[in-house]
Amino acid sequence: MVGLSDRLDAILGGKAAGLLEDVFGIRTVDGLLRHYPRKYIHGMSVWGEDEVLPEEGEHVTLVGEIEKADVRWTSRQPKREYLVITLGKGRRKVTATFFNAKFLKKDVVAGVRLMLSGEVGFFNSTMQLTHPDFLVLQSPKGRVFGSKSLKTIADTSTSPSGELTMSAFERDFFPIYPASSKLQSWDIYACVQQVLAVLDPIDDPLPKAVVEQRGLVDEGTALRDIHLAEREPEREAARERLRFDEAVGMQWALAQRRHGELGESGPPAPLRDDGLAAALMGRLPFELTAGQREVLGVVSAELAATKPMNRLLQGEVGSGKTIVSVLAMLQLVDAGYQCALLAPTEVLAAQHAQSIRSVLGPLAMAGQLGGEDGATRVALLTGSMSAAQKRQVRDEVASGQAGIVIGTHALLQDAVEFKRLGFVVVDEQHRFGVEQRDRLRAKAPGDLTPHFLVMTATPIPRTVALTVYGDLETSTMRELPRGRQPITTNTIFIKDKPQWLARAWQRIIEEVGEGRQAYVVASRIDEDDKTAAAQEGPPAETVVALRDKLGQGPLAGLRLGLMHGRLAADEKDAVMAAFRAGEIDVLVCTTVIEVGLDVPNATVMVVMDADRFGISQLHQLRGRIGRGPHASLCLLATKFPEGSKVGDRLTAVAGTLDGFVLADLDLQERREGDVLGLNQSGRPISLRFLSLAEHLEVILDAREVAQAIHAHDPGHRGMMVLAGQFTGGDRIDYLDKA
Repeated sequence: MVGLSDRLDAILGGKAAGLLEDVFGIRTVDGLLRHYPRKYIHGMSVWGEDEVLPEEGEHVTLVGEIEKADVRWTSRQPKREYLVITLGKGRRKVTATFFNAKFLKKDVVAGVRLMLSGEVGFFNSTMQLTHPDFLVLQSPKGRVFGSKSLKTIADTSTSPSGELTMSAFERDFFPIYPASSKLQSWDIYACVQQVLAVLDPIDDPLPKAVVEQRGLVDEGTALRDIHLAEREPEREAARERLRFDEAVGMQWALAQRRHGELGESGPPAPLRDDGLAAALMGRLPFELTAGQREVLGVVSAELAATKPMNRLLQGEVGSGKTIVSVLAMLQLVDAGYQCALLAPTEVLAAQHAQSIRSVLGPLAMAGQLGGEDGATRVALLTGSMSAAQKRQVRDEVASGQAGIVIGTHALLQDAVEFKRLGFVVVDEQHRFGVEQRDRLRAKAPGDLTPHFLVMTATPIPRTVALTVYGDLETSTMRELPRGRQPITTNTIFIKDKPQWLARAWQRIIEEVGEGRQAYVVASRIDEDDKTAAAQEGPPAETVVALRDKLGQGPLAGLRLGLMHGRLAADEKDAVMAAFRAGEIDVLVCTTVIEVGLDVPNATVMVVMDADRFGISQLHQLRGRIGRGPHASLCLLATKFPEGSKVGDRLTAVAGTLDGFVLADLDLQERREGDVLGLNQSGRPISLRFLSLAEHLEVILDAREVAQAIHAHDPGHRGMMVLAGQFTGGDRIDYLDKA
């Protein structure tokens, strides 16, 4: 008998185990049993007139008698012999092609009864299977032979007299597995059968009370039934149990991360009434919203404690998250600590540095003429700086002169050393993995765990907040600052109503005539931008060609600027400075302006080929306008027709400014792996049964279970096993220990 942690080579033999490892990385019994079927098919079919023909790509298993068998030769050199057999007649005719003809042509002949299993294709309306698995059931010589996987199953189903009983194949359903040309579904099914035949009873990783209270089947039953159960209710019960396993495993991994830092020492920074934070609060040229004040109160209290703060701050585009983070950082600077603000792009990092220096004024001019007593410095560090510039900034950081350090991934480099890092702020967390943010936090003194704040302008559905961001407490700001004007959004279906696009260019001219500015966004840089060009649908405009076309056509006479990711850093800075100063009327750009850019005078945005952008990305782009006192207009242009799936998606974006509604739509549309990304362990996460879009109640329940168990047994071995795929550790290590 064997257990989940046993290696497969001792059970299946070296060849089969080697293929499983080479193709899927499966080495153990546990790994094989968690290679779940992707679907199920009805059992054997003797092709009858009353059966519905399968669809292209569907996997079928059928039994029939060969009507004819033809040996043919390929036309190309060197010529190869192949065998084409035909079962059935008329509409029910099925052909199967085998390329190992010389081994089969003497035995696979007309009149032979056999089983075929494979994926369906059609040629000239005739159903065909190419190189399917097969098993000869009745041959002239009376022997049973066929593909190794089906023959293995047949060998386990012979009677004492040596006759094939077919009992292994007389099933209502068969599992179909993720497979490859080297290792097909029937091969995997044969391996699963062999393993389950010798498997010891499985210790349930969940406490018995948790299983019984929820009416779940035990782990052993779930792992058997997901592969072998013939009745759908049994398979659904197995899915329900394995879904809960995934939810609990993820929540346990997050609980470990969350509670693992509670005992560590955070840098206490009580709020002072005579420091930089109080000075800035007293000279702000605007009044904080109720939402900003509420969040700031919570953050300020947590920063004053010795427990490290771990908080997610999400808010609509333009809700004023940045000023909250600046006031929080000054609270740490007042206590003698340094702060790091990590931004995903150089444009956004430079924008943060410019806006923070602007709002602080003399408070950020330590050691400079005009600087106030007790002032600090704001330093900017990006990868494109010269060696001398980087060295100067690193010296300011290492000496402690720079109280607020803003940068891109350059901050993560080993050469960057902080004197007393106490607070890390990450803007747009979805651009950074857990490992990256931890590398920055590790730059704090050895006895401190810095406070941590994540900011995102992409509203997060509750299920995602409980999973991807489940190790963080969450604050939400929905309220926009006073004076902000709503943004009107419309969709332009270019092919249906080309005059609307002409009207869009005219609208830009009118806005510029009123002293305003505009953005025109494209998805590609130029013809060398192959990634975007490879997407399905009509060819997309390139930003380079679009700038030229507009400058020579509908926007001739306006001052057009060009902005994209391939420009050198100094060129980007020059273009942005000119746009902010009003020296550029229309910025033709890519998504490099997606987050953080703040030009209140920009009131119009035209997004070309808007179908190339995701829902959240469009919402982020739209947030670059509507930042001043003037009414703003966003136009989403597409070559797809109205009423298409793409058209409906763009219409949904145009129909609401509520980022939380759009975030739920985005989650429904995107693959879950895209949402989960690398956030948990630095590697992709695959959820087979748990849907973030559909299973909020399961996730909430799993969170409560994980928290309750962690409170009295933080080293629970069963929970460690379930969390294995989310922690980056090998679950087999836990199985062995258990």
